[in-house]
Amino acid sequence: MGLPTLEFSDSFVDSPDFRERLKCHEIELDRTNTFIKELITDGHQLICALKNLSAAVQKFSQSLQEFQFECIGDAETDDEVNIAQSFKEFSQLLNTMEEERRRLIQNADDVLITPLERFRKEQIGAAKEGKKKFDKEAEKYYSSLEKHLNLSSRKKESALQEADAQIDKERQLFYDASLEYVFKIQEVQEKKKFEFVEPLLAFLQGLFTFYHEGYELAHEFEPYKQQLQFNLQNTRNNFLSTKQEVEKLMNRVRSADQDQKPPGQWTMEGYLYVQEKPAVCIRSSLSVSLFSQNGVMSNPTEKFRLKSCIRRKTDSIDKRFCFDIEVVERHGIITLQALSESNRRLWLEAMDGKEPVSPEANFSYLNEAGFNFVRKCIQLVELRGLSTMGLYRVGGINSKVQKLMTTVFSPKAASDMDLDSDTWDNKTITSGLKNYLRCLSEPLMTYKLHSDFLLAVKSDDQNYRVCAVHALVHKLPDKNKEMLEILIKHLLNVSTHSENNMMTVSNLGVIFGPTLMRSQEETVAAMMNIKFQNIVVEILIENFEKASESKDNTQHTPVRNNAFILYPYCTNGHAPPPPPPPQKIKPTNISFKTVYEHIRKSFLILIHRDAKAIYSCEAEHSHELSFPKGAHFSNVYPSVEPGWLQATFEGKTGLVPENYVVFF
Repeated sequence: MGLPTLEFSDSFVDSPDFRERLKCHEIELDRTNTFIKELITDGHQLICALKNLSAAVQKFSQSLQEFQFECIGDAETDDEVNIAQSFKEFSQLLNTMEEERRRLIQNADDVLITPLERFRKEQIGAAKEGKKKFDKEAEKYYSSLEKHLNLSSRKKESALQEADAQIDKERQLFYDASLEYVFKIQEVQEKKKFEFVEPLLAFLQGLFTFYHEGYELAHEFEPYKQQLQFNLQNTRNNFLSTKQEVEKLMNRVRSADQDQKPPGQWTMEGYLYVQEKPAVCIRSSLSVSLFSQNGVMSNPTEKFRLKSCIRRKTDSIDKRFCFDIEVVERHGIITLQALSESNRRLWLEAMDGKEPVSPEANFSYLNEAGFNFVRKCIQLVELRGLSTMGLYRVGGINSKVQKLMTTVFSPKAASDMDLDSDTWDNKTITSGLKNYLRCLSEPLMTYKLHSDFLLAVKSDDQNYRVCAVHALVHKLPDKNKEMLEILIKHLLNVSTHSENNMMTVSNLGVIFGPTLMRSQEETVAAMMNIKFQNIVVEILIENFEKASESKDNTQHTPVRNNAFILYPYCTNGHAPPPPPPPQKIKPTNISFKTVYEHIRKSFLILIHRDAKAIYSCEAEHSHELSFPKGAHFSNVYPSVEPGWLQATFEGKTGLVPENYVVFF
């Protein structure tokens, strides 16, 4: 039930019922007063807690800002760069939130505490003062009334009239105090509905504004969060892939013990035994120094230049761990004996040793059988559909994969042998394809270009990465390049079904990075570069389609070999004004020899010079620059793309045609 209404007329009667109803109002007023006092105390504690929280968050934010990630290796992937930068992004986000919280804290006193204290002191305090006055006048009136009623009627009329006038005056004072008190106490009860609630509403509005700011920041943060999650997933995938390779290397080191190739200035160093001759110490893959059995060098100046190295088959000699070498300085074959099988393997690797011709299955070379096998695998996989979850990621049963390889690459098997779809399941086929590429005697991307590919993708300039990788692709041997095109075209098809098979370009990079590229040396440092090998594959897949789309377009089109861009071309679509426009390279008139000579000559030009455009140019690709005639370029230097220069114009860096500019 609500509070009873107090009528002004009841103030004159001052009945027990009136006093009871007035008491209800007084109790409610005391309860409200107590509540407001507690609320003010809680408000102070809340503000203090917010201040402490804000200080803690700011300290946390500062720690994030000051921390610097350090990654293993001489370069970082884009994913690692974004992850390293994430702490600063988090710090900035928290600082933005804290700015809004600080405004909330600064306004809290004015918005919440001060109005509540003012209401309690001015309104409830005034009602309490009215009660004191009411009680005082009531006591005075009823005391005087009692005395007045006890006056004797025998007193003079003038004295009685004076007493009557005095009691009327005191009664009026009591009535006035009663009326004012009734008015004030009901006024406070009504005012608390808004003057008490409004400060709370304003404070909550500030609190909601703070939370809304958080919501808006979260909405703006969503794209970055999604990108960061993508970076984290890529990095996790790279970590798992690298971890497997590093663990394998660690186990090989553990099992190889002293036979493990030691680090040092030589490709390989150690002792070998030559049949019926002194022991031999090889100190490099190209020179041999002879030692006696007791470790004394028989001829310190005698060195040999290596011509060939072939492993000896077990059934061709009584002793184990042997291999044959031919040197320039001597005629005939020298048979050497290593200390163990693993030690022989290391020597063979160091001296580019070959396996003896064997009638057994051999799938370590890029030959007709290998090309046929890859094409048949791809054909069968694409025929069955590319929506299989984890395609190429989920491996097949090893025994089945080995059976497939033995069957296809058996000396008795036809080079164009078909794969029976009823015999071989998808996992076996995909694992067989990866196994063939992984077991090549030299990786598809070659040892020679391995470091060049890594260096290209470690650049901060994404456009340069694409151009450099494509230029390096064209340095591959023809067979390697042909096989790479077949494979990348297929992987692009696989990636277009990533919504179903979950094999995004990034995931395919993780699978095929270590398959297509590997370092000649098995070290932890080399394993840490696997993530960059993955990026090379990603670039090839992502840019394959663009190259293929305009492969047949010869007007204003880059010179291409297979499907990979060799010369991105920049033109405005119209012939430049007189003098006659520069002659453009025609696809039919260029050879690789010309290309490489052009690259060599380009790098003889002085780098980082200024240049001026003699023709206008409209860019056709994101990595090219658009510019008017007379444009001034700074920081001009040769690009990896023949016929193109890297330059900066109006703050943007990109490619410009070399024959469209003149140097100052």
